[in-house]
Amino acid sequence: QPQLVESGGGLVQPGGSLRLSCVASGFTLNYAAIGWFRQAPGKERERVSCINHYDDKTYYTDSVKGRFTISRDSARNTVYLQMNNLVPEDTGVYYCAASDLAAIELLPDYEYDYWGQGTQVTVSS
Repeated sequence: QPQLVESGGGLVQPGGSLRLSCVASGFTLNYAAIGWFRQAPGKERERVSCINHYDDKTYYTDSVKGRFTISRDSARNTVYLQMNNLVPEDTGVYYCAASDLAAIELLPDYEYDYWGQGTQVTVSS
């Protein structure tokens, strides 16, 4: 059974950093595009970033460009989301998801087949 497990969330002050991890089991991340989404209370789920499985090309939503970095460690079957200079608007539950499609842009959520359970990120002073 394919499974994704996120970790690394927590409470951080504005300007701080967190690194989220997404570990896959039951399938290989090399054969999927992996995306990160987030959902704040009362808001729709938002695309944040994704990494393409063919060439590790990355995509970001405008609000996180220059602050977030997505990367892949194939040996560990893990995708990371390094989040720097966090702001309160980054607060939400962060989910990783896997798609068997090649990404040429941020893929919408309906293109993803497998989802993790989410990890909470709270940015507050």
